[in-house]
Amino acid sequence: MAGKSKKVRGAAAKVVGSLKGLSAFLFIISGVISVLALTGSFYMLQIYDRALVSGSVPTLVALSALAIGLYVFQGFFDIIRAQMLVRIGARLDRRLAPVAHQVVVDMPRLGYSTSEALERGRDVDTLRTFAGSQGPVAIFDLPWMPLFLAFVYMLHPTLGALTIAGAFVLVTLAVITELLTRRFSADTQNSTVERNQIADSNARNAEVLKAMGFVGRAVKRFTRANERHLELQTKTSDITGSFGALSRVLRMLLQSAVLGLAAFLTIMGELSAGAIIASTIAASRAMAPIDLAIGNWKHIVAARGAWGRVRDTVEVMAALPQPMQLPKPTMTLKLEGVTVAAPATGRVILSDVSCEVRAGDAVGIIGPSGGGKSSLARALVGIWPPLRGAIRLDGAELAQWSDEERGAHVGYLPQDVSLLDATVEENISRLEEEPDAAAIVAAAQAAAVHEMIVRLPDGYRTELGPMGTSISGGQRQRIGLARALYGDPFLVVLDEPNANLDPEGEQALTKAIEGVRARGGIAIVIAHRPSALQACNLVGIVQQGKLSAFGPKEEILAPKAAPDAQPGTPDMQPAATTAAGAKAKGAQGSSPKVAAETRRLVAKKAAGGAKS
Repeated sequence: MAGKSKKVRGAAAKVVGSLKGLSAFLFIISGVISVLALTGSFYMLQIYDRALVSGSVPTLVALSALAIGLYVFQGFFDIIRAQMLVRIGARLDRRLAPVAHQVVVDMPRLGYSTSEALERGRDVDTLRTFAGSQGPVAIFDLPWMPLFLAFVYMLHPTLGALTIAGAFVLVTLAVITELLTRRFSADTQNSTVERNQIADSNARNAEVLKAMGFVGRAVKRFTRANERHLELQTKTSDITGSFGALSRVLRMLLQSAVLGLAAFLTIMGELSAGAIIASTIAASRAMAPIDLAIGNWKHIVAARGAWGRVRDTVEVMAALPQPMQLPKPTMTLKLEGVTVAAPATGRVILSDVSCEVRAGDAVGIIGPSGGGKSSLARALVGIWPPLRGAIRLDGAELAQWSDEERGAHVGYLPQDVSLLDATVEENISRLEEEPDAAAIVAAAQAAAVHEMIVRLPDGYRTELGPMGTSISGGQRQRIGLARALYGDPFLVVLDEPNANLDPEGEQALTKAIEGVRARGGIAIVIAHRPSALQACNLVGIVQQGKLSAFGPKEEILAPKAAPDAQPGTPDMQPAATTAAGAKAKGAQGSSPKVAAETRRLVAKKAAGGAKS
């Protein structure tokens, strides 16, 4: 167990690749640069104490040539270090961005907002940008600061003591800056997410805001969130800016103090004239990394927080089990006491659902709005993990397949169809790199959308634009149906598939469901309109969070609606309900225990931890 935990903790290093060797190399290069930075001090020392005293022009020329060569080497190593840091940032982005984006895709289904999910991608951007900034330079130069302090101390112990005291003051300022900014870092991050959530919500509802005239109120709501964000950003910037300015002033004061003390010691005959300039340059160089670190502290804090979140993301992903490849399901879909809760809140929506469906069956799921039908659909295709119970294909739980393998056996048409910003071909083929053209056309024909597609400007290669808004709602639904049917999946789940269809589309839907049954698949159809159930041989009634009735269609549905028919299910009233239906009332409640368990599942399935 300890070995597995250690493996998980090392997952981030494995994804990024070993940076220890690069860090050691950068540390050595920084040491070389720091040694070469003493060139100016030694040059001044030799000029004043040797060349001017001897009056030798050849000595002056030789010293100058040596100094120029050393400065060239320093610049060369500076360039190497800068280019290495930029490439390290690119490596981090290249290796972490796919993992972060996988979590970006996964988090919204588990109750997180789009803005919260996108923060993982922004964290990777923060790390890459930081790697190419002056922040890492200050970090790698700080360990070599004692080299300059030792040089000043060698010139004179009193000068060394003054420089060390100044360094202590500047380090204290850096620590105070860290303590003060740490209080605001989490609040600033949360305010950024809140502001972005409102902006994203306003953008997605732009048509509604415009049509009903409350754009101004939406903008005011964003403005209030933005003001909170700016207030926190201002406080953080005030702290780092103020302490940065103070450190620069103290550094200049220290430099002048060293110069004055060196001059006094020279007058007293304890120091040479060259040592005055040399000690001043060395003391200034010793303080530079601290000054640079304080000036970049905001970026250092941001990068540290980003790395912590990205590391946690990678470790959570590494902790997920890697299922063994299983054979294609061909026989049954079985639900055993399935309880489903909304990941965002922990509120139980479905409770203790059990049934079995065999190959060649089509099940119509009906019931009042809010009863849990769409939640059942999400659980069946693996979007929401069951809180309790099991969903099995041919006896194996859904979790025993990887997402990619399970997806090959599942077709899903959500209630709100959203297509990718890609071509029709790419949407139907689910972005396969080498799609089967015949399978794409077959899926389109099964959804009765082939003729509409070939009339588009570029046929199957037509770009649909963001969310497929270049075509009508009915066309989007039929292309979404074709995507669900692509590859002849064993389990096809359709949530309100006829919501935007005309009579011709409904006939095509019925034929598509019949086709799934004929090839030995299973179709689950969530419906309010009776026309969607024509090809179904089984019906389930979902109401108040329970599967209150399940069986053959002719036994479950009465010819006409009963007087106490449930809203939204005309002509589909059950002739009788099971005892489970009588006990269903109150099944949608929630409890702290349920919420906590749901959060645990969320933390396991998505990186970024459980919502507090």
